[in-house]
Amino acid sequence: MPARSVVIDAFPESARAYGSSWAVVAVDVMRATTTAVSVVWSGRRCLPVPSPEEARAVAAGLEDPLLAGEWRGELPQGFHVQNSPTAIEARDDVERPVVLLSSSGTRLLHEAGSADAVYAASLRNVRAQVAHLVAHHPKLAVIGAGTKGQFRSEDQFGCARIVAGLLEAGYRAGNAATLEVVERWRGAPVDICADSPSADYLRQTGQVEDLDFVLTRIDDVDGVFRFDEGELRQVDG
Repeated sequence: MPARSVVIDAFPESARAYGSSWAVVAVDVMRATTTAVSVVWSGRRCLPVPSPEEARAVAAGLEDPLLAGEWRGELPQGFHVQNSPTAIEARDDVERPVVLLSSSGTRLLHEAGSADAVYAASLRNVRAQVAHLVAHHPKLAVIGAGTKGQFRSEDQFGCARIVAGLLEAGYRAGNAATLEVVERWRGAPVDICADSPSADYLRQTGQVEDLDFVLTRIDDVDGVFRFDEGELRQVDG
């Protein structure tokens, strides 16, 4: 691989392939990494977890946690809110730490545990994420969480936006598939993300406000968010 290189990959299990020489960027546009970034940006603590069982175990060690998330599309028993950036943003109890669960996105963060660094990125912080990666990491994997075995269009779009910025900064694509994804989505409007099964699910379940959130909150966050020791935190510098 070239000295400064980047690849696009998909699905939580694929993150295991990226070890100690890699930094991994997790992308789950609808909705886990969008929610996670929004939670931390709002001043809350965010503890992403890989399963409902782990969510309850982590919550047991916290004072008055807010359990947020979905598992296989459903709100798990005992959870307070969905994996929803708007539902959490509407609350004023910012002192409550969020234990965040999703079927793919939060699992992806945990599966990437062998990498040197793991980040959660969304359409809200593409510019900031690219600038940080350029400054700190020569070897990168940008991984879309996927849903039900599909590398969904919104995750391809999010990955492509990040990688396009890296290519412009002098990185080389580590394989042809990475270039194909970037070229497929280069210059596409964000509204294209509205034409996906994930967007249809939000409409069908009465969560269209989250779809609007995703489509309108574009590069409005000047922050980078690293997952380490079970917690997502904003990075300084």
